[in-house]
Amino acid sequence: MVCSLDVANLGIRFNPLPHIDTTFINQRRIRPRSVIAFPTSDCLKHRLLRRISCSTVDEQQIQQAFSDAENSLISSLIGIQGRGRSASPQQLKEVEQAVTVLEATKGVPDPTSSSLIEGRWQLIFTTRPGTASPIQRTFVGVDLFSVFQEIYLQTNDPRVSNIVKFSDSIGELKVEAAAAINDGKRILFRFDNAAFSFKFLPFKVPYPVPFKLLGDEAKGWLDTTYLSESGNLRISRGNKGTTFVLQKQTEPRQRLISAISTGRSVIQAIDEFMSLNQTKDEQQLIEGEWQMIWSSQMETDSWIENAANGLMGSQIVKENGRLKFLVDILFGVKFSMNGTFEKCDTNIYDVMMDDGAIVIGPYGLPVELVTKFKLEVLYSDDKIRISRGYSKILFVHIRVGS
Repeated sequence: MVCSLDVANLGIRFNPLPHIDTTFINQRRIRPRSVIAFPTSDCLKHRLLRRISCSTVDEQQIQQAFSDAENSLISSLIGIQGRGRSASPQQLKEVEQAVTVLEATKGVPDPTSSSLIEGRWQLIFTTRPGTASPIQRTFVGVDLFSVFQEIYLQTNDPRVSNIVKFSDSIGELKVEAAAAINDGKRILFRFDNAAFSFKFLPFKVPYPVPFKLLGDEAKGWLDTTYLSESGNLRISRGNKGTTFVLQKQTEPRQRLISAISTGRSVIQAIDEFMSLNQTKDEQQLIEGEWQMIWSSQMETDSWIENAANGLMGSQIVKENGRLKFLVDILFGVKFSMNGTFEKCDTNIYDVMMDDGAIVIGPYGLPVELVTKFKLEVLYSDDKIRISRGYSKILFVHIRVGS
C-alpha cells in the first residue's frame, strides 16, 4: 500500500481514432474468432466532438499539468506493469534518476501545509523492498486493482487512508489512519480502522487486524519529498524505505496503458487519447523495438499467420526501411520474419514480410510465408505507438529500451 505498516506475525504491510478510408490488403486470410467493431466515421466524429466539448481537460490543460521534468518521470514509467513489480534494473534506474531530479527541484515548499496535498491520489509506482508483505504484493502489484491514498490534514480529524479498489461492481478495501503533521514534509500516522465495502452488501465487513494491540507496529511516517506546483504529482518516501509516485490527474498515456492492463474500456481510452493528441504533423514509424501490448483482434486460427501479420510479439523498425517481426514461441524457440516498409501516403506505409524462419538457438528453419498489408500510424512518440494494420486491426505498441 502507500503508507508502511509491518506486522511480523500477520504478514501485513501497507506500505478518436481518425477515420481514413484506406484499403488494407493481405495475401492470406485469417478467420477471426472475435473482432471488436469500430464505429463508423460519422459516429466516431460525433463521439469525439462530444468528448472534446464535454471534457474539463483539454490538450492545453494536459500539457500544462506536468512540467518537463515531471513528464520525464512519467515517460520512464510507461510500460512498467504492476506499479513497479515488473520493472527491469534499467527501468528502475531511469525512474530513480527522474525522481532524484524532481526531488532536487524542491517543488511546493512545506507540502504538508499546502492545500494541494489534500484529496485522493492514485498510486502509479512503488519500489518493491524485500520486506514487502503478501498483502502488498497481492494488491499493489496487480494492475486489475486501483490503489489510492486519501490525505485530509486540514480538518478536526486529520486522516490518511489507503484504498484498494477492486472494481466498480465489487467494491474496495479501505485502511484508515489517524494523522498528524510533524514538519513541512513529514506526516505521522497510526492505523486504527480497516473495512471492506462490497457493492453487493448493505454493510461494511471489518478487516480482521487488531490495530490497538499492535503498538508501534501500527505507527509510521510518510515524507513528501516532492509536490508539484500544479498539485498533480507527488513523490513520497515511507518509514520502511519505500518510494511512492502518485498522481491526481493521470497523464493520457497512462490512462490508456491502465485500460489495457485491466482489459476495460480500451477503445474509449484510445478515443480519449487520440482526441487529446490530434496533430497535423506526419506520424512516422520510429526506429527501435516495439512490443505489442494490445490489438483489437487477439486470436486467430493460425499462430504463424497471426505472427506474420504482427498480431503477436514485437516489431523491430530499422531506419533503412527494414522491418522484423519477432515472436517467442517456447523456451529457446522463436519465430522471426523479415521484410520491408515504404511510405505510400501520409502516415501510411506499404509493408511486405517475405522472409520467415523458426529459430532454435543458432539454427533456423525457413518458413515460406509472404504477407502484404498497409500500416497506418495513427499516433507515435518515443514511448507509445497506435496504428492500424492488417484487416484494419488496431494495435498499441510500447517501445522497448527507449
